[in-house]
Amino acid sequence: MTKAFASQGDMEEKTISFTEIGKDLWAFTAEGDPNTGVIIGDDSVMVIDTQATPRMANMVLEKIRTVTDKPVKFVVLSHYHAVRVLGASAYGAEQIIASDKCRAMVAERGQEDWDSEFERFPRLFEGYEDIPGLTWPTHTFSDRMTVYLGKRRVDLMHLGRAHTAGDVVTYVPDAEVLFSGDVVEYHSACYCGDGHFGDWGNTLDAIAAFKPKSIVPGRGAALVGDELVTAALTNTRDFVESTYRPAAAVAARGGSLKEAWEAVRAECDPKFADYAIYEHCLPFNVARAYDEARGIDTPRIWTAERDKEMWASLQG
Repeated sequence: MTKAFASQGDMEEKTISFTEIGKDLWAFTAEGDPNTGVIIGDDSVMVIDTQATPRMANMVLEKIRTVTDKPVKFVVLSHYHAVRVLGASAYGAEQIIASDKCRAMVAERGQEDWDSEFERFPRLFEGYEDIPGLTWPTHTFSDRMTVYLGKRRVDLMHLGRAHTAGDVVTYVPDAEVLFSGDVVEYHSACYCGDGHFGDWGNTLDAIAAFKPKSIVPGRGAALVGDELVTAALTNTRDFVESTYRPAAAVAARGGSLKEAWEAVRAECDPKFADYAIYEHCLPFNVARAYDEARGIDTPRIWTAERDKEMWASLQG
């Protein structure tokens, strides 16, 4: 029986959780699907990552309205991926904020990523016909930006390349809570197809330096308490290094992508095979690790056509 590509076979509805992880700080999670963060300030709400469609975003809004009637004035994009940004229009926010690099990546590869992810993960694009187009940030920053929700301070930071070249993490100092986007995962596979393996560890170190009491990762349950935060940072580092190391060894001896795929599976399957979206991520992770090891610094743009070609080569 032929294995389904990426998550084309994952059509099972997930159980949604809406969890308070600090005063007026919430995590919208759904069993390994992309997370959304919610920060409630004195006069307004900030949403971090929007879901893939306006219809999916409305599920977040329904949860927000159970705890506050304040307007959503700010949307933050942790990075450019379609499943994170294309629901933005549902919130009616005054500002959509991202890093300079994130906006540049929307311009460079946003449509290609949308087309590719739509084919990879159809369940996340419920109501796709309501997407008005690419999500364009209205405000960008280079390294750091502070936003005040009334008196509540929120720090937006680009700490380095990791999941993408333009990742943003969001930190709420009064609660010591950090929203990491896909830079940090816990018992969910890291998607590395647009990543930077050589920089990812340094970015994790920069996050650890804040000593957050809680982290909302890109996928999976919110991580509350020092023990879980430390475990997630360690787990993410192990996943990234375990993916890159065998692929780099194959590339160094002139081996093929298929050989790199087999080497990464041998290293990672025993440790991570039961993680959410592990099989989904693996081919893209191997392809990017193999490229980076051969000196390709900027990830090649994924398209629906390239996805199919890569998958066929690995299966063959």
